[in-house]
Amino acid sequence: MSVLESFSLDGETAIVTGAAQGLGKQMATALTEVGADVAIADVNLEKAERAAEELDGETEVIATEVDVTDESSVEGMVDAVTDRLGPVDVLVNNAGIVENSAAEETDVESWRRVVSVNLDGVFLCAKHVGQQMLERGEGRIVNISSMSGFDVNVPQKQASYNTTKAGVRMLTQSLAVEWGDRGVRVNAIAPGYMRTDLVDEVLAENPEMEETWLENTPMGRLGRPEELKELVVYLASDASSYMTGSTVVMDGGYTSR
Repeated sequence: MSVLESFSLDGETAIVTGAAQGLGKQMATALTEVGADVAIADVNLEKAERAAEELDGETEVIATEVDVTDESSVEGMVDAVTDRLGPVDVLVNNAGIVENSAAEETDVESWRRVVSVNLDGVFLCAKHVGQQMLERGEGRIVNISSMSGFDVNVPQKQASYNTTKAGVRMLTQSLAVEWGDRGVRVNAIAPGYMRTDLVDEVLAENPEMEETWLENTPMGRLGRPEELKELVVYLASDASSYMTGSTVVMDGGYTSR
């Protein structure tokens, strides 16, 4: 197999959660570009359907609704995707939320919402897709953590988000150890500040935040969502065949300063 061939996902099936927009949509696009059939899984079915229409090209792209915090919804998603596209070879756990507030002012409902989506959701999707992968003895899972799982970035206050993203790192390692000898590899990506539409909306209301972010980022700029495309393909493909339990940081040097 040549180097380029090792990146191919021809004939494989992938699920990307939270893929109706932003980073998830870019990573779903990347997987289609290397030959995978892709399920855009999102809590907002209407947006997922629009994204699927935009990405539909040489491979099959479908939309499916899922609430990653609801185990029965996750099971239904896995069954629906398998019925339409076949057994799942690649899972990208991208769905996530952030709610910024000072720790002492954060109500328990907000805390639990963030934990439920960002950590419980990753576990539930990995569990149910992983069961299928383990039965076949092969599969790749890519979890989306964050540089916030390594470093307390400022000026925003987001203890719940930081905690869940650190949890995703450990969950990634735990699953990698449990499943490593059963053919399922589990890795993670930890992005830094990426210029998505949602981030632009936050910065429009808080322009001083961008100045602080850039001052603390050695490369002096925010990342572009499309810069994740090659990395997710690497971790989802045979190109990373001896890699599991790793979290790859892509943050413009933020956590290295």
